[in-house]
Amino acid sequence: MHIDVDLDSEVPIYQQIRDRILEAIARGEAKEGDPLPSTRQLAMDFGINFLTVGKAYDLLRKQGVIRINRKSGAVIRRDPNTGPPEPGFIEDWDDRMRVMLAEAAVQGFSRRDLVNRCKMLLDQYEAVHP
Repeated sequence: MHIDVDLDSEVPIYQQIRDRILEAIARGEAKEGDPLPSTRQLAMDFGINFLTVGKAYDLLRKQGVIRINRKSGAVIRRDPNTGPPEPGFIEDWDDRMRVMLAEAAVQGFSRRDLVNRCKMLLDQYEAVHP
């Protein structure tokens, strides 16, 4: 799996790392059981503090996407074929989506534009079940 971050972005680096890993899993580039690079290795690759990578991994762990073991390191725990969402996921997702929809409404998106945009973006994730 290849991870890119923009060190000049206003989006925090840990958030970019988390987002890129989620996107890679959704695209099917990484699957349940696949290892992730160590926090130190990824930090060296980007020239950032390893605690920044650790924060991204901790977010993914809290969301149940990865598991972290002292011996095996960070390993992907969930992918689109793992099964139904974990308890509490849908409620949290609804809260985040509600804010994104409010942003789109404030920016003047029409309902049709919003639905079409969602369909276009969903098409990027072949691993998403139809």
